[in-house]
Amino acid sequence: MTVSQLRTIEGSEADTWPASTPLFLPRSAAYAVSAKGIDMTYHSGAGSYQVLRGVDLDIHPGDIQLLMGPSGSGKTTLLSILAGILTPTRGSVSLLGQDITQLSRDQLSKFRLNHIGFIFQGFNLFPALTAVENVEVALKIKGLPKSRRRDEALKLLAQVGLDEKAALLPHDLSGGQKQRVAIARALAGDPKLIMADEPTASLDSQNGYAVIELLRDLAKEGGRTVLIVTHDSRLMDVADRVAHLDDGVLRH
Repeated sequence: MTVSQLRTIEGSEADTWPASTPLFLPRSAAYAVSAKGIDMTYHSGAGSYQVLRGVDLDIHPGDIQLLMGPSGSGKTTLLSILAGILTPTRGSVSLLGQDITQLSRDQLSKFRLNHIGFIFQGFNLFPALTAVENVEVALKIKGLPKSRRRDEALKLLAQVGLDEKAALLPHDLSGGQKQRVAIARALAGDPKLIMADEPTASLDSQNGYAVIELLRDLAKEGGRTVLIVTHDSRLMDVADRVAHLDDGVLRH
């Protein structure tokens, strides 16, 4: 869920949960995420630059997968391709058994809405909204009726240990607490895929590790698959699998 998606919250109220029936229901698959032969080349007036080279990545359902590498290695580009935000120059991506490279932009948007939760480095909370209201925004986008949003948002905050902070604004929360609100928001609608871009980069060591442990526990309890892009090697011991991206080449 991008910030721009979060801001498109005005519109008719949905009467069902989720908002609409997906155009497709992902089928059972051996891998929750499967990327084959991913190349990504950017073109400009000065020439072209290949960011990703023949990337293959399979992630088992329920696994915590770390994607590591230095700045500029292509990690965020790969995450954006796996989430269907960017289209690769070559290759295919399947999520939950659905080949997303065959979907239209509108279908991709619906797929992300129904099946993927996003967590960002900078939290991306609305500063004028309380913790519970920030989660309610995501629930509205997901289609939950207004009469049920507050209770559901409070349940999600309770899952991340922040039910007592529900009425506080982001500036009254610590960095770790803000990221917990962001995790609660990502869990709205019970997505089976969670994608996180440098979720500990804005946190100190203690809070960063606590947030990742929380995310791991929530993933395992809910049978979710989590892909985390990071350069923080301290997170390796909470992951099921680790892959390293260097100069656009993925090494397992």
